[in-house]
Amino acid sequence: MALPYGILAIYGALVVWIGLLIQGYRRGSYWLFAVFGIALMLILNVGYFINGAPNAIAFFIGIYDVLDNLGTDAAPALATCPDNACTVWGNRYTNHPSWGVAFHDRFLNGSNMRTNLLYGHIGMNSIVFVLMHIQFFRPGHGASKKLHSILGRVTFVCLTISTVCAIILAGQHGDVASYGGSLSTYGFWFMALCVYGCAIMGVLAIRKADRDAHRVWMIRFIGSMWGAFWIFRVMLFVLGPILRQWDSAALLTVIWFSAPLGILIAEVLRRKYQSGQGGAMEGAYKGRSGFNV
Repeated sequence: MALPYGILAIYGALVVWIGLLIQGYRRGSYWLFAVFGIALMLILNVGYFINGAPNAIAFFIGIYDVLDNLGTDAAPALATCPDNACTVWGNRYTNHPSWGVAFHDRFLNGSNMRTNLLYGHIGMNSIVFVLMHIQFFRPGHGASKKLHSILGRVTFVCLTISTVCAIILAGQHGDVASYGGSLSTYGFWFMALCVYGCAIMGVLAIRKADRDAHRVWMIRFIGSMWGAFWIFRVMLFVLGPILRQWDSAALLTVIWFSAPLGILIAEVLRRKYQSGQGGAMEGAYKGRSGFNV
C-alpha cells in the first residue's frame, strides 16, 4: 500500500508549527506562527473544493487514524465504514473515529443541499479567517480607514453566511449518535454564538464610535475563530485516543470548549501585551515591546 504522503506532510507541518510556537513564546513574537496557521488552514479547506467533500473528509479522518488506533484494535469511539472508504490509509487502519465515519457517510450519501451548506460554511469561513488578520494589522484610522471599513463589511457578510450554514448543518445532528446527538447540535450552536456574538459586539462598539471596545471585541472574535478551527482540531487530535472508550466524548468536549478557550487565550494575550495606549494585540505578534498601532 502506498503511503498517504499528504498526511505525512501534514504531520511534518504540525511539527514545524509547534517549533514556531515555541520560538514565538521565547521571542514574544507569534506572527510566523500565525501566518503558518493561516496557510495550513487554507490548504486543508481548499482541498474540499478541489477533491470534493467525501475525499477531503477521508483525508481529514486519516490525520486522526494513526493516534486513535495506537495500542488498541477496537474501542467504543471507533467504528468501521463500508469498503474502508472513509480514510486515505487503505487497509492499514480499518477502525476510525466514529464521528469521522458518520461525517464521511453524511456527505457521501447526503443531499446536495447538505454538501452545498458545507461548502458555503468552509468557503466563507476561509475568507473570514484571512480578512480578519488583514483587519487586525490595518487598524481603521488614518489612510487605512476606508479600506478597513469596506473589508469589515465584507468580513461580516461572509461570517454571517458561514454562521447560517453552520447553524443549519448543526440542526441536522440530533439523530447522529456518534456526534453526541442533540448535545452536539446545542454545542455547535453555542460555538456559533461565541464567534458571532463577539463579532456583533465589535460591530455595535464601532457604530458607537468606541474604537477601544471595538478593538477588544475583535481580538476576542479572532480568538474565537482560532478556537473554532484550530483549537478544535488540536484538542480532538489529543483527546481522541484518550477518550476513545466513550463514544462521542472527545468530540462533544471540543465542540463545547474550543471556541470559549480561544476567546480566553486571546483575552490573556491582549491583557499581557496591551500598553497604556489602548492599542491592540500586535505586540503578541511583533515582539515584547508592546502594541505598535
